[in-house]
Amino acid sequence: MINCSVIDWEGKEAGKATLDLKVAKESTAVDLMHRAVLRQQAHSRQGTASTLTRAEVRGGGRKPYKQKGTGRARQGSIRTPLRPGGGIIFGPKPRQYNLGMNRKERRLALRTALMARFNDVIAVKDFTSNLKVPKTKEIKDFLFRLGISANSKVLIILSEPSEVILKSVRNLEKVKLIPAEHLNVFDLLNANSLIISENAFIKIKEVYGDE
Repeated sequence: MINCSVIDWEGKEAGKATLDLKVAKESTAVDLMHRAVLRQQAHSRQGTASTLTRAEVRGGGRKPYKQKGTGRARQGSIRTPLRPGGGIIFGPKPRQYNLGMNRKERRLALRTALMARFNDVIAVKDFTSNLKVPKTKEIKDFLFRLGISANSKVLIILSEPSEVILKSVRNLEKVKLIPAEHLNVFDLLNANSLIISENAFIKIKEVYGDE
């Protein structure tokens, strides 16, 4: 079990938050998280790159020039890979980059990554509860009150992000907002600071606990 202080919207301490999740053994934790990140990055690849083989290039039905007497190398088709515009040898074709990882491993990697980053977690009480209209400046001022640098990558985790909050955050290049049930290993490890609302702690315990 790990404890952290809860901060209110003004940056003052407003209580304590705890999180107790089952994590991987220390000897296997790094490998497990590494495989989870590789899997996530592989699944984000489109795999749509495609080139034409010699058989797929249009044309080439007749011989480009006669066999002898030109002083040039003999050519039988313009579709040959040796000519510009010809086919591509061993070029990319559409494929799947998916990597396998069972559900228990994925969830264990996620819990391990979250608990490993707990020293960088800032728990927030009533995140933007007073924000009625989208205001990016309010979010920037709040991050400043928390002592977070403008160049730091920040991950905000909320239980149910409202439209007002989504619009307030989307213009901040270094800030990413995700719902608590959509946690992923890459975002957890990639951020410099993690801001988790008090309600999101409850959601995380419901979704990822008891395993």
